[in-house]
Amino acid sequence: MKFLDWMVYNNSVKVWIIAILIFLISLIALKIIKKFIVRKLGAFAKRTKSSVDDMILLFIEKTTTLMLLFVAFFGGSLVLSLSPTTRHVIQSVVILVLLIQVTIWGDALISFGLDRYKKKNIEKNASEVTTMTAIAFIGRLFLYSIIILLSLDNLGINITALITGLGIGGVAVALAVQNILSDLFASLSIVLDKPFVVGDFIIVDNYLGTVEHIGLKTTRVRSLSGEQLIFANNDLLKSRIRNYKRMYERRVVFSLGVTYNTPYEKLAAIPGMIREIIESKEQVRFDRAHFKSYGDFSLNFEIVYWVKNPDYNVYMDIQQAINLELFQKFAENGIEFAFPTQTVYLGKENQSE
Repeated sequence: MKFLDWMVYNNSVKVWIIAILIFLISLIALKIIKKFIVRKLGAFAKRTKSSVDDMILLFIEKTTTLMLLFVAFFGGSLVLSLSPTTRHVIQSVVILVLLIQVTIWGDALISFGLDRYKKKNIEKNASEVTTMTAIAFIGRLFLYSIIILLSLDNLGINITALITGLGIGGVAVALAVQNILSDLFASLSIVLDKPFVVGDFIIVDNYLGTVEHIGLKTTRVRSLSGEQLIFANNDLLKSRIRNYKRMYERRVVFSLGVTYNTPYEKLAAIPGMIREIIESKEQVRFDRAHFKSYGDFSLNFEIVYWVKNPDYNVYMDIQQAINLELFQKFAENGIEFAFPTQTVYLGKENQSE
């Protein structure tokens, strides 16, 4: 009997040599093809602005040597006469390796999309970047869960009972980490509903500042005095938030008082004086000025106007200019501003001698 005709595990030496050659040639060919495509496609991708070629290049680069090894191994095993059990084990291992490779491809694809989105939108809209980061986290979690379940099913484990057990265990875990989960879902609510975004000036209860970062658990705000305020996302959504960045106009209400000895004619002229001063200012829309009430020591006027620019410094500059002109106008017309005073009247009773 010739050496090549010897039987080893139900296959001749000749068949084993052919299987090994197929394995080696396939592995070498796959490595050469991968290297060639990466070099050529990489050079092409640098000359184009399209993301499709970059994505294809990423998929090829992320194809592992382990994947190529088992593809070549599976190809070589096809010429062998193997028992159904052995064939099933080989197929199961190859499928398991393929699932691992799919996980690597999926994770790389999510990272690729997130990185490109960050580069395009980090300066334009940072809140959208936060949204995409949260969605990418959920996407990875979903991907890993599906791959793990498919891998267990491929190994012959009954995943139906496992999913049921995980459901019960998941409820217990959810109860244990409900604060963390509530902050996570609150974060998604913030980035999707957008009650505020990075860069907005907000007031939460007695705290105020500019939003610097919206994370999965906390939101960070830089206060006017310089320190960083950190809010749990869930607590933040339960609070009343005032977002000044969304304000298109600023309504201003202020009051002033004049003395009780002001003559009627000058008192009646005050609303007109105030209106004239306010309407002379740019970026301002006058609303009203009224003699509102009789105070303890003053005749009180209430004035309302709108600043068309929401910037706080613009509002303060305008209010300062109005106050200075009011002071000058009242001085020219002999109108006195009221200040807290108290008049004491002394009486003397008639006494008989």
